[in-house]
Amino acid sequence: MPIIKSAIKRVKTTEKANARNSAQMSAMRTAVKKFEEAVTAGAENTEDLFKQAVSAIDKAHSKGLIKANKAARDKSRMAARLNK
Repeated sequence: MPIIKSAIKRVKTTEKANARNSAQMSAMRTAVKKFEEAVTAGAENTEDLFKQAVSAIDKAHSKGLIKANKAARDKSRMAARLNK
């Protein structure tokens, strides 16, 4: 554990940010996984799940959790699966 006051504050803020980022990434992965499972099962609500997954990916990108190319690649692959 750090002794310097600014380092102690830094540890606290890093832990908060880490928890926030982990939750955001988990939500994104869950949304994508739900869409993939729905497409595989042939469900009828794939359009809604696609929109939710794209929204989650865009949010993760805007927060800086994933890079622009990964966001575009993931959305492109999902759109291709949806239209297949």
